[in-house]
Amino acid sequence: KVSFLLPKLRKVNGKDASSTYSQVENLNRELISRVTAHWEKFMATLGPEEEAEKAQEDFVKSAVRDVRYGPESLSEFTQWRVRMISEELVASSRTQVHEADSPEKPQEAGAAHKPRARLAALKRPDDVPLSLSPSKRVCASPSAQVEGGPMAGSDDGQPLLKLEPLHFLQCHTSAPAPHGLFLSCWGSPGPGPPVCSRQSLCPGDLFLLTPAQEFFSVAWTALMVVTQAGHKKRWSVLAAAGLRGLVRLLHVRAGFCCGVIRAHKKAIATLCFSPAHETHLFTASYDKRIILWDIGMPNQDYEFQASQLLTLDTTSIPLRLCPVASCPDARLLAGCEGGCCCWDVRLDQPQKRRVCEVEFVFSEGSEASGRRVDGLAFVNEDVVASKGSGLGTICLWSWRQTWGGRGSQSTVAVVVLARLQWSPTELAYFSLSTCPDKGIVLCGDEEGNVWLYDVSNILKQPPPPPVPPAHSARGSGALPLALLSPHQILKWPQPWALGQAVTKTMVNTVVANASFTYLTALTDSNIVAIWGRP
Repeated sequence: KVSFLLPKLRKVNGKDASSTYSQVENLNRELISRVTAHWEKFMATLGPEEEAEKAQEDFVKSAVRDVRYGPESLSEFTQWRVRMISEELVASSRTQVHEADSPEKPQEAGAAHKPRARLAALKRPDDVPLSLSPSKRVCASPSAQVEGGPMAGSDDGQPLLKLEPLHFLQCHTSAPAPHGLFLSCWGSPGPGPPVCSRQSLCPGDLFLLTPAQEFFSVAWTALMVVTQAGHKKRWSVLAAAGLRGLVRLLHVRAGFCCGVIRAHKKAIATLCFSPAHETHLFTASYDKRIILWDIGMPNQDYEFQASQLLTLDTTSIPLRLCPVASCPDARLLAGCEGGCCCWDVRLDQPQKRRVCEVEFVFSEGSEASGRRVDGLAFVNEDVVASKGSGLGTICLWSWRQTWGGRGSQSTVAVVVLARLQWSPTELAYFSLSTCPDKGIVLCGDEEGNVWLYDVSNILKQPPPPPVPPAHSARGSGALPLALLSPHQILKWPQPWALGQAVTKTMVNTVVANASFTYLTALTDSNIVAIWGRP
Protein backbone atom coordinates (compact mmCIF):
# COMPACT_ATOMS: atom_id res chain seq x y z
CA LYS A 1 0.00 0.00 0.00
CA VAL A 2 2.84 2.38 0.82
CA SER A 3 4.50 1.77 -2.56
CA PHE A 4 1.20 2.35 -4.37
CA LEU A 5 0.24 5.51 -2.46
CA LEU A 6 3.77 6.97 -2.58
CA PRO A 7 5.15 5.97 -6.02
CA LYS A 8 8.25 8.17 -5.68
CA LEU A 9 9.28 6.54 -2.42
CA ARG A 10 12.63 4.81 -2.84
CA LYS A 11 13.23 3.33 0.63
CA VAL A 12 10.99 1.87 3.34
CA ASN A 13 12.59 1.20 6.74
CA GLY A 14 15.98 1.46 5.10
CA LYS A 15 15.15 -1.10 2.38
CA ASP A 16 14.98 -0.47 -1.37
CA ALA A 17 11.34 -0.13 -2.47
CA SER A 18 11.85 0.20 -6.25
CA SER A 19 11.31 -3.50 -7.02
CA THR A 20 8.20 -3.57 -4.82
CA TYR A 21 6.76 -0.56 -6.63
CA SER A 22 7.40 -2.19 -10.02
CA GLN A 23 5.56 -5.33 -8.89
CA VAL A 24 2.67 -3.29 -7.44
CA GLU A 25 2.44 -1.20 -10.62
CA ASN A 26 2.07 -4.29 -12.82
CA LEU A 27 -0.40 -5.82 -10.37
CA ASN A 28 -2.48 -2.64 -10.26
CA ARG A 29 -2.63 -2.42 -14.06
CA GLU A 30 -4.00 -5.94 -14.36
CA LEU A 31 -6.46 -5.42 -11.49
CA ILE A 32 -7.89 -2.37 -13.27
CA SER A 33 -8.39 -4.48 -16.39
CA ARG A 34 -10.04 -7.35 -14.52
CA VAL A 35 -12.35 -5.18 -12.41
CA THR A 36 -13.41 -3.26 -15.53
CA ALA A 37 -14.26 -6.51 -17.31
CA HIS A 38 -16.17 -7.68 -14.22
CA TRP A 39 -18.08 -4.36 -14.18
CA GLU A 40 -19.12 -4.66 -17.83
CA LYS A 41 -20.23 -8.26 -17.33
CA PHE A 42 -22.12 -7.36 -14.15
CA MET A 43 -23.94 -4.41 -15.72
CA ALA A 44 -24.93 -6.48 -18.75
CA THR A 45 -26.83 -8.93 -16.51
CA LEU A 46 -28.88 -6.28 -14.68
CA GLY A 47 -32.57 -6.04 -15.43
CA PRO A 48 -34.27 -2.66 -15.97
CA GLU A 49 -36.38 -3.07 -12.82
CA GLU A 50 -33.43 -3.53 -10.47
CA GLU A 51 -32.56 -0.64 -8.21
CA ALA A 52 -29.34 0.95 -9.42
CA GLU A 53 -27.90 1.90 -6.02
CA LYS A 54 -28.36 -1.57 -4.52
CA ALA A 55 -26.99 -3.19 -7.67
CA GLN A 56 -23.88 -1.04 -7.49
CA GLU A 57 -23.33 -2.03 -3.85
CA ASP A 58 -23.69 -5.68 -4.89
CA PHE A 59 -21.09 -5.10 -7.61
CA VAL A 60 -18.48 -3.89 -5.12
CA LYS A 61 -19.07 -6.96 -2.94
CA SER A 62 -18.91 -9.35 -5.90
CA ALA A 63 -15.72 -7.74 -7.24
CA VAL A 64 -13.94 -8.10 -3.89
CA ARG A 65 -15.13 -11.70 -3.69
CA ASP A 66 -14.46 -12.83 -7.29
CA VAL A 67 -11.56 -10.78 -8.72
CA ARG A 68 -8.33 -12.57 -7.84
CA TYR A 69 -4.85 -11.92 -9.19
CA GLY A 70 -1.25 -11.88 -7.98
CA PRO A 71 0.63 -13.77 -5.26
CA GLU A 72 -0.91 -14.75 -1.95
CA SER A 73 1.58 -12.52 -0.17
CA LEU A 74 -0.17 -9.48 -1.72
CA SER A 75 -3.75 -10.70 -1.23
CA GLU A 76 -4.52 -7.99 1.34
CA PHE A 77 -3.34 -5.29 -1.07
CA THR A 78 -5.27 -6.93 -3.92
CA GLN A 79 -8.58 -6.88 -2.03
CA TRP A 80 -7.99 -3.31 -0.88
CA ARG A 81 -7.21 -2.16 -4.44
CA VAL A 82 -10.11 -4.10 -5.99
CA ARG A 83 -12.52 -2.41 -3.58
CA MET A 84 -11.06 0.99 -4.42
CA ILE A 85 -11.30 0.44 -8.19
CA SER A 86 -14.86 -0.88 -7.85
CA GLU A 87 -15.95 2.14 -5.84
CA GLU A 88 -14.34 4.46 -8.42
CA LEU A 89 -16.30 2.74 -11.20
CA VAL A 90 -19.55 3.04 -9.24
CA ALA A 91 -18.90 6.72 -8.49
CA SER A 92 -18.07 7.38 -12.14
CA SER A 93 -21.26 5.62 -13.23
CA ARG A 94 -23.35 7.78 -10.89
CA THR A 95 -21.67 10.91 -12.25
CA GLN A 96 -22.46 9.90 -15.82
CA VAL A 97 -26.10 9.18 -14.96
CA HIS A 98 -26.43 12.57 -13.25
CA GLU A 99 -24.93 14.35 -16.26
CA ALA A 100 -27.17 12.44 -18.64
CA ASP A 101 -30.16 13.93 -16.78
CA SER A 102 -28.74 17.47 -17.27
CA PRO A 103 -29.15 18.30 -21.01
CA GLU A 104 -27.80 21.81 -20.65
CA LYS A 105 -24.27 20.47 -20.04
CA PRO A 106 -22.03 19.97 -23.08
CA GLN A 107 -21.18 16.44 -24.24
CA GLU A 108 -17.51 16.84 -23.40
CA ALA A 109 -18.30 16.97 -19.69
CA GLY A 110 -19.48 13.38 -19.66
CA ALA A 111 -16.40 12.22 -21.54
CA ALA A 112 -14.13 13.82 -18.99
CA HIS A 113 -15.58 11.59 -16.26
CA LYS A 114 -15.07 8.23 -17.97
CA PRO A 115 -13.46 5.82 -15.54
CA ARG A 116 -9.70 5.52 -15.81
CA ALA A 117 -10.12 1.79 -15.48
CA ARG A 118 -11.84 1.58 -18.85
CA LEU A 119 -8.96 3.37 -20.55
CA ALA A 120 -6.46 0.91 -19.12
CA ALA A 121 -8.36 -2.23 -20.13
CA LEU A 122 -6.27 -4.59 -22.24
CA LYS A 123 -7.37 -5.47 -25.75
CA ARG A 124 -8.23 -9.11 -26.31
CA PRO A 125 -8.87 -11.13 -29.50
CA ASP A 126 -12.47 -11.81 -30.48
CA ASP A 127 -12.00 -15.41 -31.61
CA VAL A 128 -14.70 -18.02 -31.13
CA PRO A 129 -14.10 -19.73 -27.76
CA LEU A 130 -12.85 -23.31 -27.69
CA SER A 131 -14.21 -25.99 -25.35
CA LEU A 132 -12.36 -26.77 -22.14
CA SER A 133 -13.72 -28.99 -19.41
CA PRO A 134 -12.98 -28.37 -15.71
CA SER A 135 -10.80 -31.47 -15.56
CA LYS A 136 -7.03 -31.38 -15.76
CA ARG A 137 -6.75 -32.79 -19.29
CA VAL A 138 -8.79 -31.70 -22.28
CA CYS A 139 -9.09 -33.09 -25.77
CA ALA A 140 -7.77 -31.34 -28.86
CA SER A 141 -9.47 -28.17 -30.02
CA PRO A 142 -10.06 -26.65 -33.47
CA SER A 143 -7.29 -24.58 -35.01
CA ALA A 144 -6.83 -21.14 -33.52
CA GLN A 145 -6.32 -17.93 -35.41
CA VAL A 146 -2.82 -17.36 -36.74
CA GLU A 147 -1.38 -14.03 -37.81
CA GLY A 148 1.86 -13.04 -39.45
CA GLY A 149 3.94 -13.74 -42.51
CA PRO A 150 7.55 -14.22 -43.60
CA MET A 151 9.95 -12.18 -41.51
CA ALA A 152 11.02 -8.95 -43.12
CA GLY A 153 14.56 -9.04 -44.42
CA SER A 154 14.54 -12.75 -45.37
CA ASP A 155 15.52 -13.64 -48.91
CA ASP A 156 12.94 -16.35 -49.38
CA GLY A 157 9.45 -16.24 -47.87
CA GLN A 158 9.36 -19.21 -45.53
CA PRO A 159 6.01 -20.98 -45.10
CA LEU A 160 4.05 -20.53 -41.90
CA LEU A 161 4.48 -23.26 -39.32
CA LYS A 162 1.11 -24.94 -39.01
CA LEU A 163 0.35 -25.26 -35.31
CA GLU A 164 -2.95 -25.78 -33.55
CA PRO A 165 -3.96 -26.04 -29.87
CA LEU A 166 -4.06 -29.75 -28.98
CA HIS A 167 -4.58 -29.81 -25.20
CA PHE A 168 -5.29 -27.52 -22.30
CA LEU A 169 -4.05 -28.52 -18.83
CA GLN A 170 -4.90 -27.07 -15.45
CA CYS A 171 -2.66 -27.33 -12.40
CA HIS A 172 -4.08 -28.93 -9.29
CA THR A 173 -5.24 -26.31 -6.83
CA SER A 174 -6.82 -26.14 -3.41
CA ALA A 175 -8.67 -22.97 -4.38
CA PRO A 176 -12.43 -23.28 -4.93
CA ALA A 177 -13.89 -22.56 -8.33
CA PRO A 178 -13.73 -20.09 -9.96
CA HIS A 179 -10.64 -18.88 -8.07
CA GLY A 180 -8.64 -21.80 -9.49
CA LEU A 181 -8.48 -19.90 -12.77
CA PHE A 182 -6.57 -17.02 -11.19
CA LEU A 183 -3.42 -18.98 -10.36
CA SER A 184 -0.36 -17.98 -12.38
CA CYS A 185 1.78 -20.62 -14.12
CA TRP A 186 5.38 -19.43 -14.24
CA GLY A 187 7.81 -22.22 -15.00
CA SER A 188 8.17 -25.25 -17.24
CA PRO A 189 11.51 -26.92 -18.02
CA GLY A 190 10.36 -28.19 -21.41
CA PRO A 191 7.36 -28.90 -23.63
CA GLY A 192 6.10 -31.68 -21.34
CA PRO A 193 3.69 -31.46 -18.42
CA PRO A 194 5.83 -30.31 -15.42
CA VAL A 195 4.51 -26.91 -14.42
CA CYS A 196 4.84 -24.75 -11.31
CA SER A 197 2.13 -22.36 -10.22
CA ARG A 198 1.48 -20.55 -6.95
CA GLN A 199 1.21 -23.22 -4.25
CA SER A 200 1.43 -26.32 -6.43
CA LEU A 201 3.91 -28.17 -8.58
CA CYS A 202 2.46 -30.54 -11.17
CA PRO A 203 5.03 -32.77 -12.88
CA GLY A 204 2.67 -34.94 -14.92
CA ASP A 205 0.36 -36.81 -12.55
CA LEU A 206 2.47 -36.07 -9.46
CA PHE A 207 1.03 -33.26 -7.36
CA LEU A 208 3.04 -31.42 -4.71
CA LEU A 209 1.08 -28.96 -2.58
CA THR A 210 2.92 -26.66 -0.17
CA PRO A 211 0.55 -24.01 1.22
CA ALA A 212 3.27 -21.57 2.30
CA GLN A 213 5.20 -21.85 -0.96
CA GLU A 214 4.83 -20.12 -4.30
CA PHE A 215 6.83 -21.80 -7.05
CA PHE A 216 8.46 -19.46 -9.56
CA SER A 217 10.85 -21.71 -11.48
CA VAL A 218 11.63 -25.34 -12.29
CA ALA A 219 14.57 -27.10 -13.98
CA TRP A 220 15.41 -30.66 -15.09
CA THR A 221 18.59 -32.68 -14.82
CA ALA A 222 19.40 -36.33 -15.59
CA LEU A 223 21.70 -38.31 -13.27
CA MET A 224 23.31 -41.72 -13.74
CA VAL A 225 22.75 -43.42 -10.37
CA VAL A 226 24.28 -46.73 -9.24
CA THR A 227 21.73 -48.82 -7.33
CA GLN A 228 22.48 -51.01 -4.29
CA ALA A 229 22.58 -54.00 -6.64
CA GLY A 230 25.33 -52.32 -8.66
CA HIS A 231 23.16 -51.49 -11.67
CA LYS A 232 23.32 -48.11 -13.38
CA LYS A 233 20.02 -46.30 -13.60
CA ARG A 234 19.14 -42.95 -15.12
CA TRP A 235 17.26 -40.60 -12.81
CA SER A 236 15.29 -37.59 -14.00
CA VAL A 237 15.35 -35.03 -11.19
CA LEU A 238 13.21 -31.91 -11.09
CA ALA A 239 14.28 -28.88 -9.06
CA ALA A 240 11.57 -26.39 -8.05
CA ALA A 241 11.95 -23.15 -6.10
CA GLY A 242 10.10 -19.99 -5.20
CA LEU A 243 8.89 -17.76 -2.41
CA ARG A 244 10.46 -19.35 0.67
CA GLY A 245 14.00 -19.56 -0.73
CA LEU A 246 13.94 -23.37 -0.71
CA VAL A 247 14.82 -25.71 -3.57
CA ARG A 248 12.92 -28.99 -3.64
CA LEU A 249 14.47 -31.90 -5.54
CA LEU A 250 11.93 -34.40 -6.82
CA HIS A 251 12.24 -37.85 -8.33
CA VAL A 252 9.26 -37.51 -10.62
CA ARG A 253 8.89 -41.13 -11.73
CA ALA A 254 9.06 -42.45 -8.17
CA GLY A 255 6.78 -39.66 -6.98
CA PHE A 256 8.60 -38.31 -3.93
CA CYS A 257 10.70 -35.36 -2.77
CA CYS A 258 14.27 -36.53 -2.20
CA GLY A 259 15.90 -33.37 -0.95
CA VAL A 260 15.44 -29.77 0.15
CA ILE A 261 18.14 -27.10 -0.19
CA ARG A 262 17.79 -24.07 2.06
CA ALA A 263 19.36 -21.91 -0.59
CA HIS A 264 18.43 -18.30 0.22
CA LYS A 265 16.75 -16.24 2.92
CA LYS A 266 14.62 -14.46 0.32
CA ALA A 267 12.55 -15.74 -2.60
CA ILE A 268 14.24 -17.52 -5.50
CA ALA A 269 13.43 -15.83 -8.80
CA THR A 270 14.91 -18.46 -11.13
CA LEU A 271 17.22 -21.46 -11.27
CA CYS A 272 18.93 -23.62 -13.89
CA PHE A 273 21.25 -26.62 -14.13
CA SER A 274 24.63 -26.31 -15.79
CA PRO A 275 24.83 -27.99 -19.23
CA ALA A 276 28.45 -28.93 -18.44
CA HIS A 277 27.84 -30.64 -15.06
CA GLU A 278 24.57 -32.44 -14.42
CA THR A 279 24.79 -31.95 -10.63
CA HIS A 280 25.60 -28.23 -10.71
CA LEU A 281 22.62 -25.98 -9.99
CA PHE A 282 22.47 -22.17 -10.15
CA THR A 283 19.90 -20.40 -7.97
CA ALA A 284 19.15 -16.67 -8.24
CA SER A 285 17.37 -14.82 -5.45
CA TYR A 286 15.79 -11.53 -4.47
CA ASP A 287 18.67 -11.20 -2.00
CA LYS A 288 20.75 -10.15 -5.06
CA ARG A 289 22.87 -13.28 -5.02
CA ILE A 290 23.39 -16.14 -7.42
CA ILE A 291 24.68 -19.34 -5.80
CA LEU A 292 26.19 -22.35 -7.55
CA TRP A 293 25.38 -25.65 -5.80
CA ASP A 294 26.55 -29.19 -6.30
CA ILE A 295 23.53 -31.34 -5.43
CA GLY A 296 25.70 -34.47 -5.63
CA MET A 297 24.37 -37.99 -6.04
CA PRO A 298 21.60 -39.45 -3.87
CA ASN A 299 22.74 -41.66 -0.99
CA GLN A 300 21.38 -45.12 -0.14
CA ASP A 301 18.28 -43.48 1.36
CA TYR A 302 17.72 -41.62 -1.91
CA GLU A 303 18.51 -38.27 -0.35
CA PHE A 304 20.63 -35.44 -1.73
CA GLN A 305 23.23 -33.54 0.30
CA ALA A 306 24.00 -30.31 -1.55
CA SER A 307 27.19 -28.28 -1.12
CA GLN A 308 27.78 -24.63 -2.00
CA LEU A 309 30.49 -23.94 -4.60
CA LEU A 310 30.27 -20.24 -5.53
CA THR A 311 28.46 -17.04 -4.57
CA LEU A 312 27.97 -14.38 -7.24
CA ASP A 313 26.92 -10.90 -6.11
CA THR A 314 24.57 -8.79 -8.22
CA THR A 315 23.69 -5.10 -7.96
CA SER A 316 20.01 -5.78 -8.71
CA ILE A 317 17.58 -8.70 -8.60
CA PRO A 318 18.54 -11.46 -11.09
CA LEU A 319 15.62 -12.57 -13.27
CA ARG A 320 17.05 -14.99 -15.87
CA LEU A 321 20.11 -17.26 -15.84
CA CYS A 322 21.88 -18.38 -18.98
CA PRO A 323 25.20 -20.29 -19.04
CA VAL A 324 27.20 -19.18 -22.08
CA ALA A 325 26.60 -21.82 -24.77
CA SER A 326 30.20 -22.04 -26.00
CA CYS A 327 31.72 -22.19 -22.48
CA PRO A 328 29.04 -23.09 -19.91
CA ASP A 329 31.58 -24.09 -17.25
CA ALA A 330 33.43 -20.76 -17.54
CA ARG A 331 30.89 -17.94 -17.96
CA LEU A 332 27.34 -17.23 -16.76
CA LEU A 333 25.01 -14.55 -18.15
CA ALA A 334 22.14 -13.15 -16.10
CA GLY A 335 19.33 -10.79 -17.01
CA CYS A 336 18.64 -8.56 -14.01
CA GLU A 337 16.41 -5.70 -12.95
CA GLY A 338 19.37 -3.41 -13.62
CA GLY A 339 20.68 -4.89 -16.88
CA CYS A 340 22.64 -7.85 -18.26
CA CYS A 341 25.77 -9.08 -16.44
CA CYS A 342 28.40 -11.79 -16.85
CA TRP A 343 30.40 -13.71 -14.23
CA ASP A 344 33.45 -15.94 -14.27
CA VAL A 345 32.23 -19.27 -12.84
CA ARG A 346 35.38 -21.34 -13.29
CA LEU A 347 35.91 -23.51 -10.23
CA ASP A 348 39.71 -23.62 -10.54
CA GLN A 349 39.89 -19.99 -9.36
CA PRO A 350 40.55 -19.48 -5.62
CA GLN A 351 37.95 -16.77 -4.96
CA LYS A 352 34.59 -18.29 -3.99
CA ARG A 353 32.67 -15.00 -3.87
CA ARG A 354 32.70 -12.89 -7.01
CA VAL A 355 31.23 -9.72 -8.44
CA CYS A 356 30.01 -9.06 -11.97
CA GLU A 357 32.89 -9.24 -14.44
CA VAL A 358 31.24 -7.37 -17.34
CA GLU A 359 27.97 -5.48 -17.75
CA PHE A 360 26.47 -5.49 -21.24
CA VAL A 361 24.52 -2.47 -22.49
CA PHE A 362 22.13 -2.12 -25.42
CA SER A 363 22.68 1.38 -26.69
CA GLU A 364 20.54 1.42 -29.85
CA GLY A 365 17.14 1.35 -28.18
CA SER A 366 16.37 -2.22 -27.11
CA GLU A 367 17.74 -1.86 -23.60
CA ALA A 368 19.82 0.97 -22.21
CA SER A 369 22.32 0.74 -19.39
CA GLY A 370 20.59 0.00 -16.11
CA ARG A 371 17.36 -1.14 -17.77
CA ARG A 372 15.65 -4.40 -16.85
CA VAL A 373 16.49 -7.49 -18.93
CA ASP A 374 13.77 -10.08 -18.29
CA GLY A 375 14.38 -12.41 -21.24
CA LEU A 376 17.67 -14.13 -22.12
CA ALA A 377 18.55 -17.24 -24.16
CA PHE A 378 21.12 -18.48 -26.68
CA VAL A 379 19.85 -19.24 -30.20
CA ASN A 380 23.11 -21.03 -31.07
CA GLU A 381 26.64 -21.02 -29.63
CA ASP A 382 27.12 -17.39 -30.63
CA VAL A 383 23.80 -15.54 -30.99
CA VAL A 384 21.94 -14.37 -27.87
CA ALA A 385 18.31 -13.26 -27.74
CA SER A 386 17.49 -10.75 -24.99
CA LYS A 387 14.43 -8.71 -24.07
CA GLY A 388 13.74 -5.72 -21.85
CA SER A 389 10.28 -4.65 -20.70
CA GLY A 390 8.17 -1.89 -22.21
CA LEU A 391 10.15 -1.31 -25.40
CA GLY A 392 8.52 -3.69 -27.87
CA THR A 393 11.72 -5.30 -29.13
CA ILE A 394 13.79 -8.45 -28.80
CA CYS A 395 17.50 -8.00 -29.48
CA LEU A 396 19.73 -10.56 -31.23
CA TRP A 397 23.41 -10.00 -30.52
CA SER A 398 26.73 -11.78 -31.00
CA TRP A 399 28.44 -13.17 -27.90
CA ARG A 400 31.77 -13.79 -29.65
CA GLN A 401 31.97 -10.34 -31.23
CA THR A 402 30.89 -8.62 -28.04
CA TRP A 403 33.24 -10.59 -25.79
CA GLY A 404 36.13 -10.31 -28.22
CA GLY A 405 35.85 -6.53 -28.32
CA ARG A 406 35.59 -5.94 -24.59
CA GLY A 407 39.30 -5.28 -23.92
CA SER A 408 39.61 -4.31 -20.26
CA GLN A 409 36.24 -2.57 -20.15
CA SER A 410 33.80 -3.41 -17.37
CA THR A 411 30.87 -2.03 -19.40
CA VAL A 412 30.54 -3.25 -22.99
CA ALA A 413 28.01 -2.43 -25.70
CA VAL A 414 26.73 -5.56 -27.41
CA VAL A 415 27.22 -6.15 -31.14
CA VAL A 416 23.63 -6.16 -32.37
CA LEU A 417 22.75 -8.46 -35.28
CA ALA A 418 19.00 -7.80 -35.51
CA ARG A 419 16.04 -6.36 -33.64
CA LEU A 420 12.73 -8.22 -33.59
CA GLN A 421 9.39 -6.50 -33.21
CA TRP A 422 7.45 -7.62 -30.13
CA SER A 423 4.42 -6.43 -28.17
CA PRO A 424 4.55 -2.74 -27.11
CA THR A 425 3.30 -3.63 -23.63
CA GLU A 426 4.79 -1.98 -20.55
CA LEU A 427 4.25 -5.14 -18.51
CA ALA A 428 7.35 -7.10 -17.53
CA TYR A 429 8.59 -10.65 -16.89
CA PHE A 430 7.49 -12.37 -20.10
CA SER A 431 10.23 -14.95 -20.53
CA LEU A 432 11.52 -15.69 -24.03
CA SER A 433 12.96 -19.04 -25.12
CA THR A 434 14.64 -20.50 -28.19
CA CYS A 435 14.67 -23.66 -30.26
CA PRO A 436 18.34 -23.80 -31.35
CA ASP A 437 17.97 -26.78 -33.69
CA LYS A 438 15.41 -24.85 -35.76
CA GLY A 439 16.67 -21.29 -35.28
CA ILE A 440 13.41 -20.14 -33.67
CA VAL A 441 12.78 -17.55 -30.94
CA LEU A 442 9.50 -17.63 -28.96
CA CYS A 443 7.83 -15.22 -26.57
CA GLY A 444 4.35 -14.76 -25.09
CA ASP A 445 2.57 -11.47 -24.45
CA GLU A 446 -0.09 -9.78 -22.33
CA GLU A 447 -2.96 -10.84 -24.62
CA GLY A 448 -2.31 -14.58 -24.54
CA ASN A 449 -0.56 -14.65 -27.92
CA VAL A 450 2.65 -16.48 -28.83
CA TRP A 451 5.14 -14.65 -31.06
CA LEU A 452 7.31 -16.86 -33.31
CA TYR A 453 10.47 -15.68 -35.05
CA ASP A 454 12.36 -17.84 -37.54
CA VAL A 455 15.87 -16.34 -37.40
CA SER A 456 17.67 -19.13 -39.26
CA ASN A 457 18.58 -16.74 -42.11
CA ILE A 458 20.15 -14.31 -39.64
CA LEU A 459 22.21 -17.15 -38.15
CA LYS A 460 23.59 -17.96 -41.62
CA GLN A 461 24.81 -14.41 -42.25
CA PRO A 462 28.57 -13.74 -41.92
CA PRO A 463 29.54 -12.23 -38.56
CA PRO A 464 29.99 -8.45 -38.38
CA PRO A 465 33.54 -7.05 -38.29
CA PRO A 466 35.17 -6.90 -34.85
CA VAL A 467 34.48 -3.80 -32.80
CA PRO A 468 37.59 -2.04 -31.42
CA PRO A 469 37.65 -2.05 -27.60
CA ALA A 470 37.73 1.76 -27.59
CA HIS A 471 34.25 1.80 -29.16
CA SER A 472 32.72 -1.12 -27.29
CA ALA A 473 31.71 0.86 -24.22
CA ARG A 474 29.74 3.42 -26.22
CA GLY A 475 28.49 1.35 -29.15
CA SER A 476 29.79 0.67 -32.64
CA GLY A 477 28.35 3.83 -34.19
CA ALA A 478 26.43 1.84 -36.80
CA LEU A 479 23.04 2.98 -38.03
CA PRO A 480 20.05 1.68 -36.05
CA LEU A 481 18.72 -1.62 -37.37
CA ALA A 482 15.18 -1.88 -38.73
CA LEU A 483 12.72 -3.93 -36.69
CA LEU A 484 11.99 -7.36 -38.14
CA SER A 485 8.40 -8.58 -37.96
CA PRO A 486 7.50 -11.91 -36.33
CA HIS A 487 7.25 -14.90 -38.63
CA GLN A 488 3.78 -15.50 -37.20
CA ILE A 489 1.64 -14.89 -34.11
CA LEU A 490 -0.47 -17.63 -32.55
CA LYS A 491 -3.60 -15.99 -31.15
CA TRP A 492 -5.00 -17.02 -27.76
CA PRO A 493 -7.73 -19.61 -28.52
CA GLN A 494 -10.08 -18.53 -25.68
CA PRO A 495 -10.97 -21.92 -24.15
CA TRP A 496 -13.86 -22.55 -21.77
CA ALA A 497 -13.14 -23.60 -18.18
CA LEU A 498 -15.43 -24.00 -15.17
CA GLY A 499 -18.35 -22.79 -17.24
CA GLN A 500 -16.76 -19.56 -18.46
CA ALA A 501 -14.70 -18.44 -21.43
CA VAL A 502 -11.10 -17.59 -20.56
CA THR A 503 -10.73 -14.53 -22.77
CA LYS A 504 -8.15 -12.67 -20.74
CA THR A 505 -4.77 -14.11 -19.91
CA MET A 506 -1.05 -13.47 -20.16
CA VAL A 507 1.46 -16.00 -21.48
CA ASN A 508 4.34 -15.85 -19.00
CA THR A 509 6.54 -18.54 -20.55
CA VAL A 510 6.72 -20.42 -23.87
CA VAL A 511 8.90 -23.49 -24.49
CA ALA A 512 9.18 -25.94 -27.39
CA ASN A 513 10.80 -29.33 -27.94
CA ALA A 514 13.99 -29.68 -30.00
CA SER A 515 12.21 -30.71 -33.22
CA PHE A 516 9.57 -27.99 -32.77
CA THR A 517 6.65 -30.39 -33.06
CA TYR A 518 5.16 -29.22 -29.75
CA LEU A 519 4.95 -25.88 -28.01
CA THR A 520 3.82 -25.18 -24.43
CA ALA A 521 2.44 -21.82 -23.29
CA LEU A 522 2.05 -21.11 -19.55
CA THR A 523 -0.54 -18.50 -18.59
CA ASP A 524 -1.60 -16.51 -15.54
CA SER A 525 -5.07 -18.14 -15.58
CA ASN A 526 -3.94 -21.63 -14.47
CA ILE A 527 -4.08 -22.95 -18.03
CA VAL A 528 -1.21 -24.60 -19.86
CA ALA A 529 -1.85 -24.58 -23.61
CA ILE A 530 -0.05 -27.23 -25.66
CA TRP A 531 0.20 -26.47 -29.37
CA GLY A 532 1.34 -29.01 -31.95
CA ARG A 533 1.59 -29.80 -35.61
CA PRO A 534 -1.50 -31.62 -36.89
